Amino acid sequence: MSRASILVTGGAGYIGSHTVLQLKARGEQVVVLDDLSTGFRQAVLDTPLVVGKVGDRDLVMEVLRTHGVDTVLHFAAHTIVPESVANPLKYYGNNTCSTRNLLQCCVEAGVKHFVFSSTAAVYGIPADSSASETAPTAPINAYGTSKLMSEWMLRDVAASSPLRYVALRYFNVAGSDTQGRIGQATAKATLLIKVACEAAVGKRSHVSVYGTDFETKDGTGVRDYIHVEDLAMAHLDALQYLRKGGGPQVLNVGYGRGYSVREVLKSVERVAGRSLDIREEPRRPGDPPILIARAERIRSELGWRPKLDDLDTIVKTALQWEQRLVREPW
Repeated sequence: MSRASILVTGGAGYIGSHTVLQLKARGEQVVVLDDLSTGFRQAVLDTPLVVGKVGDRDLVMEVLRTHGVDTVLHFAAHTIVPESVANPLKYYGNNTCSTRNLLQCCVEAGVKHFVFSSTAAVYGIPADSSASETAPTAPINAYGTSKLMSEWMLRDVAASSPLRYVALRYFNVAGSDTQGRIGQATAKATLLIKVACEAAVGKRSHVSVYGTDFETKDGTGVRDYIHVEDLAMAHLDALQYLRKGGGPQVLNVGYGRGYSVREVLKSVERVAGRSLDIREEPRRPGDPPILIARAERIRSELGWRPKLDDLDTIVKTALQWEQRLVREPW
């Protein structure tokens, strides 16, 4: 890989920090822009960190020019689905409008490559149990809509400028750095595996199951869980693809298999060696019953090869991180 500078927005957050770790391991020059509203300064380790917002045009232009950035990996966003239903303008403001600002700056600064953190939420409730990249996009919450609008902006900017991009539609990310250096430390996290592991180490009194009457094998929601290190690697593969001259792509990132909420909780109990206090609650607004990736295209286009495709392995790394946080709170 070349030595051109890379700007990682939201690089102090969960997925961004794991991607930064892999970029640095490849010898890349990286700078992080993060407002630390949900990220952590210590998550970037020794990577240069600029504290600020993606919506701050003057700051973004200064970072792009000062660091000679030719590539942007854009993670910065609000990501909580129920909150997006309750407060949609927060999501359109931060996710969509700030991305518009970032793209304007990228065009003016001559940025060549852009890798965008999108989401499977753009599909809404797929007609089939799995979603391919050609499935209709019909988000059922403002989070998914805010990301889809950003994809549309990227498409149009790429058609009118030299900027080339890959948009990665994530499914359900989980787990932590296999070496235990970093992980998700967000307070009041909502991701199921993290919540369950927090309960397993005594940080939560119980785990809530939101919805037990879905039309699924056991009545609980089914999701495609992907290890954060495999997801981070997909960004490096996307960058390599763009550097080799690849054109615009929208790609799913998932393993192509789903686990129900009950199956995940059984895995956590199995790995932790203890039972959880599990409480059943009504469905949350904006939650589809099943969301599984059709992810053949990312393998063929980018050569992506996941290495941690195992639910118990994902849970084990997540649990080890929670055990570390008990000893060494962030």
